[in-house]
Amino acid sequence: MSTPRKAPSFELIEIDGPAGKLECLRLSSALETTVGIVLVAHPNPTEGGTFSNKIVHTLAKTLSRLGYVAYCPNLRGVGNSAGAFENGIGEVDDMAAVLAFAQSEHPALSRLTLAGFSFGTFVQSQLCERMGSDAVEGLILIGPAVSRHNFPAVPVSKTLLIHGEEDEVISLDTVLNWARPQSLPVVVFPGVGHYFHGKLTQLSDWVNKEWRIK
Repeated sequence: MSTPRKAPSFELIEIDGPAGKLECLRLSSALETTVGIVLVAHPNPTEGGTFSNKIVHTLAKTLSRLGYVAYCPNLRGVGNSAGAFENGIGEVDDMAAVLAFAQSEHPALSRLTLAGFSFGTFVQSQLCERMGSDAVEGLILIGPAVSRHNFPAVPVSKTLLIHGEEDEVISLDTVLNWARPQSLPVVVFPGVGHYFHGKLTQLSDWVNKEWRIK
């Protein structure tokens, strides 16, 4: 792997989406060589979720240090992005537009990771299903909102699912009941709530460990 360079900063860009302009944060690879693309989806905007969410930034920075270029959009109706909230349906089209833009900027990169937190995991799981699992290197699902949305099945061998034991928004039991029929492993952070307060470094370390070996 190439050597680290000065840590990059988030850049604010605009992308043409199906409902109009999407504002997006882009974070370049922290390594001299860019190895892949990661798209990061934010939590529920009706509860304040935007691309400024700390877990979104944690995921983007962690993957950047592994050589990925990260794209973190505000999906439709969020911040200065055009359109209106569609409860995770139209937002998949937005994320597909972000992917097309990212691939146009980096046509030589074939590695693609889809990451999301809470509501964002629903968006990314649907995009993965639409594309087919062969097109995706992996899924990173943090606090998946499986009790709020009708999730598709995900590729077990390519999915890292992390949930807090004491999640007050999406219960651990609900997540286990969703994961069990798929034989999908769940990484449980003991004593942790939905927003991983005080545990973002540990979350980063775990994602780093799992993705570094890919």
